[in-house]
Amino acid sequence: MGKIQTFKLKMNPIDSSFRTIFVYLPNNYNPNRKNPYPVLYMFDGHNLFLDETATYGKSWGIKEYLDETNLDLVIIGQECNHTGNMRLSEYSPYYISKTRWFTEVEPLGTLTAKWFVEVLKPTCEKKYNIYKTRNHVGIGGSSMGGLMSMYMISQYNHIFSKAACVSSAIRPVFKDLRKDIEKSSMNPHTKIYMDFGSKEVNSKEQLEKNLDCLLQINHLFQTKGCETYPHLVMDGTHSEASWETIVPLFINYLYPEVK
Repeated sequence: MGKIQTFKLKMNPIDSSFRTIFVYLPNNYNPNRKNPYPVLYMFDGHNLFLDETATYGKSWGIKEYLDETNLDLVIIGQECNHTGNMRLSEYSPYYISKTRWFTEVEPLGTLTAKWFVEVLKPTCEKKYNIYKTRNHVGIGGSSMGGLMSMYMISQYNHIFSKAACVSSAIRPVFKDLRKDIEKSSMNPHTKIYMDFGSKEVNSKEQLEKNLDCLLQINHLFQTKGCETYPHLVMDGTHSEASWETIVPLFINYLYPEVK
């Protein structure tokens, strides 16, 4: 059975609060192993492994999957800000005006991305026997965390070679995200999983709009030479229970070398 460890890390320069960092270590984790472990950094770490820490009482079940498959993969998740709408701000690189779906969002996502790269990643590399080089380092998340993963794989492509962009909240910021991807310089050795659930919206028109955004972003990444896996999750909903069903898909797609 793999182990879940936690530690606290301050979110400077966004604020002075401490966030819990959740770390999954494989059953046979060896801090002295010659070859470091591949690693996936993720958003909303409290929702990834344990039902008792998940916001709505249901996790992604990632621990169960990795325990069953005995994969030598380390997954590190950062707890979000639970105060008011701060999660939206910290997980958005772009300003979002008030809409039917969103309150007004002041963007702090660029600072969060920088914190992941300059604080979280180096701290974890000192604490754990994990790879530092991009070929074995990924980023992932769902909803706003999926948006952040798309943003970071394009803007920090020299750091991350893989991204799991699950049910990403891209429609409100589509134009800004598209511009950033268009301007980015990306290594062709990049793999990106991106999806959307067929039951995440309540009308055919909304589903078509979401799929159009997803496919346009997918095309942009392909024009940059990236390998992509766009996926419509049939009967998928915007929930941890639904995301649990695609954990095997994105892990095996992004980390085929992990045994």
